[in-house]
Amino acid sequence: MSKQLLMDRFGRMHDYLRISVTDRCNLRCVYCMPEEGMEFEPDEKLLTFDEIADVVRVLAGLGVRKLRLTGGEPLVRKNLEQLVAMLSAIPGIEDIALTTNGIYFASRAEKLRAAGLTRVNISLDSLRADRFALITRGGDITRVLASIEEAYRVGITPIKLNVVLMKGINDDEIADFLQMTIDRPIQVRFIEYMPIGHADENWKSRYLPLSAVLDCCQERGWQAEASEAVYGNGPAQNYRIAGAKGAFGLIHPISDHFCETCNRLRLTADGNIKPCLYWSDEFNVRKYIGDDEAVENLFFRALDIKPQNHEMAQALLNEAQSHTPTLRRMSQIGG
Repeated sequence: MSKQLLMDRFGRMHDYLRISVTDRCNLRCVYCMPEEGMEFEPDEKLLTFDEIADVVRVLAGLGVRKLRLTGGEPLVRKNLEQLVAMLSAIPGIEDIALTTNGIYFASRAEKLRAAGLTRVNISLDSLRADRFALITRGGDITRVLASIEEAYRVGITPIKLNVVLMKGINDDEIADFLQMTIDRPIQVRFIEYMPIGHADENWKSRYLPLSAVLDCCQERGWQAEASEAVYGNGPAQNYRIAGAKGAFGLIHPISDHFCETCNRLRLTADGNIKPCLYWSDEFNVRKYIGDDEAVENLFFRALDIKPQNHEMAQALLNEAQSHTPTLRRMSQIGG
């Protein structure tokens, strides 16, 4: 007898799970966490690799096919290659991606690829070393660039670069990132600055709608056309500049939210199911691991309360919202 698939009350099929393996990070990016004062979960509160694999095994039976490992910075978790191998061995799992800041990736890329990693997203919010260090509060851009080259070398493709656009900080580099897609078979994803855990005035002053990217193409005389040839699980609207080797995507949760096609659930490092990135609703699954039916039921409970959209745009306009926004920072959720 076939099992029920993970469909919510709005008819959205969920075949994609984002798994945070740690809330720790070796950087302190300005849009992700404060420079000081973060309290991290002790190791014993984090899901073990066996627990994560057990949850994924259950979800694979409900139609989950695609996984993404996130953090914090997932590569601060020791022996992550072991988890990748465990997940890739689960029947039904077809795609395992990683989101990383790229500082440690070059030294681990070959082992991760051998373990079953299929794709990688590398965060790179500036191509200028001094500005990159400022945004990340101390990051070394040469290590990130080396990780991009190593991903190419070991054959992890496509390579995607995640660029959070911030007004007055890196918006003058839009053309530089677009030029990368012309010159190389790389995919740049521009992401709107989101108010996760901090819908304050600083966020509002730095927010920039992604129409600025298409405006830049027009100013440069670059003809950008919608492209369906970009592989991935995310919510990006994809484009390719005529004659370009690569492509670019726009992820605009504020100006044009993507909730209608949302196909993802999130599992936090401390074992909470989050049906929506922005809202505070969570269901702790850890105590049910080992009881497959109970795990299934909890995921269906989470889907039952998943809202139709996240209403982040209301935060920008200071309008009332129907749910309570999360107080967790992005690094504590996994993005």
